[in-house]
Amino acid sequence: MLNLGGRRRPVVALFPLALLAGLAVIAYWGLAPYPVTPEQGTFVEIARGMSSREIAAVLASHGVIRSKWIFLGLRAVHPRSKLQAGEYRFAGEQSPWRVFDKIRRGDVFYEEFTVPEGSNIFDIAALLEQSDTVKPNDFLNAAADASGIRDLDAKAPNLEGYLFPSTYRVTHSTTARQLCRMMTDEFRKQWRGLVGSMQTASAHRVVTLASMVEKETAIPQERPLVASVFANRLQMGMPLQCDPTTVYAALLEDRYRGGIHKSDLKSANPYNTYTHAGLPPGPIANPGTESLKAALQPATGDYLYFVARADGSGRHHFSATLAEHERAVAELRKAGR
Repeated sequence: MLNLGGRRRPVVALFPLALLAGLAVIAYWGLAPYPVTPEQGTFVEIARGMSSREIAAVLASHGVIRSKWIFLGLRAVHPRSKLQAGEYRFAGEQSPWRVFDKIRRGDVFYEEFTVPEGSNIFDIAALLEQSDTVKPNDFLNAAADASGIRDLDAKAPNLEGYLFPSTYRVTHSTTARQLCRMMTDEFRKQWRGLVGSMQTASAHRVVTLASMVEKETAIPQERPLVASVFANRLQMGMPLQCDPTTVYAALLEDRYRGGIHKSDLKSANPYNTYTHAGLPPGPIANPGTESLKAALQPATGDYLYFVARADGSGRHHFSATLAEHERAVAELRKAGR
């Protein structure tokens, strides 16, 4: 019995040493930097419900960590940490600990996608060409479906006007429909804040008018005046003769080449307000808050015309009579010569 007990003592004594040695190995490999392959980095999608083993395996298969066992060792040391789902980007040298910590903090990858005020769906698609997330054609197809906004605008031919200009976070897993939903949700938020007690405001009329105001002037103080010109013309039954609507008509027919031609002004497209009375079938761009405000509350006055000033300031000359307007046009042409 004594001899048997004597043999056990070295085994018992060595166990803590072996445990410490194992922990030391985990600590070393957990902290040691490891170059992620390929050099430009890689994206890893951690889906909801994935187990620690599945996460470790996918990280190893993407070349983010040397071995799944090192990651699982770190998981064993931090069993209460919540590993969060999402898309992650890993580049450069990453230690397994930094990889583990990034996932438990939920430091997911995203791109900030900014849509300027006055952008139309074609402008947004062009911006998406510079991104590695939503495909432009997918976006145009999703924006063509107006069902997501029909509760606000039963006449909406598409989502134009309701894709609120702002900055959005998108990832490689963001779909075109999800992006459109983000943008229309932001529109709803802004619309509720602007309309307030004006529950009778027609979204279709206001947003269509606001889109024209947005495209006609970049001067905030002029927007209510431009809105008043269009409102006065609508009340009198005069054609709106809004140049940006002819551009939009050309864009819809894929014939816009950077300028307005006589053929554009004579186009039978329903968006051309030179040949069709009243508002176009829908918005021609996505207006910002100030243009929406101007369309909701146009300035009071009897202006029926406006034209760019000859001083190159970007401002406009507003006129109540055709004679006054023609004098302003003559001054502009004279300055141009």
